[in-house]
Amino acid sequence: MSKPRVLYISQHLTPYLPETTMSHVSRMLPQGTHEKGKEIRVFMPRFGKINERRHQLHEVIRLSGMNLNVNDTDHPLIIKVASIPSARIQVYFIDNDTHFKRKAVLEDADGNFFEDNDERSLFFVRGVLETVRKLGWAPDIIHCSGWMTSLVPLYLKHVFADEPYFENAKVIYHAYDEGFEGALDAGMAAKAEAHGIPADALSSIGEPTFESLNALGMQGADAIIVGSEELSTESQAVLAGMDKPILPYSGSEGFVSEINAFYDTMLEGKAEAVAE
Repeated sequence: MSKPRVLYISQHLTPYLPETTMSHVSRMLPQGTHEKGKEIRVFMPRFGKINERRHQLHEVIRLSGMNLNVNDTDHPLIIKVASIPSARIQVYFIDNDTHFKRKAVLEDADGNFFEDNDERSLFFVRGVLETVRKLGWAPDIIHCSGWMTSLVPLYLKHVFADEPYFENAKVIYHAYDEGFEGALDAGMAAKAEAHGIPADALSSIGEPTFESLNALGMQGADAIIVGSEELSTESQAVLAGMDKPILPYSGSEGFVSEINAFYDTMLEGKAEAVAE
């Protein structure tokens, strides 16, 4: 029997970026999942703040070279990879000079949010899914962490609906309280619509705030994991109205076992559905 496959799409990951709850879990969970006998792939954005020489990133030529159109402009998709020696796992990085070359993550030196963070999110999400398709690797579970991944469920449902590599995948959205103030560019929904997502599916992010994006990710996923000890009142209200599997906050220790048990429950349900 083949090993279950888990695709991790994370906004932040240590040791490449400073440690937060999300970046810590996004680093330790894939390692723990791999050690439990599952096959994994890990993706994150190649923010310019990441030191390529220190972490020995190098381009994967066979995966690079595709152009992705965002806001009527073609952008080359560059794929880089690095290994975490202590964990014996690889991390794939979605890169592009326009969106990720600047020596920062989400804010400029004055603490202002970059005006194109919406486009960076769309480029990242589509870039991951296009790359996984090019790898010819069919995940059983797609685990999304961070608001930058919130549109993954919609891209899978509409843009990649006929893609056999994703047809049986279950999507988990890992909801954290690591967000931002204000809103992204008001044209974000229109830019996603140009990729093939229906306007009505994007109506809730007419004003793309952190809360509306977080809610979109939770609503579109097959299951939810609570990643922060306390979520906002808005996120808690969204969760309260959900009729889908939800794993409560697991704490800073023991989350690998709890989350993998959650995976196993979802995989069992998937197997039963196929058998029927």
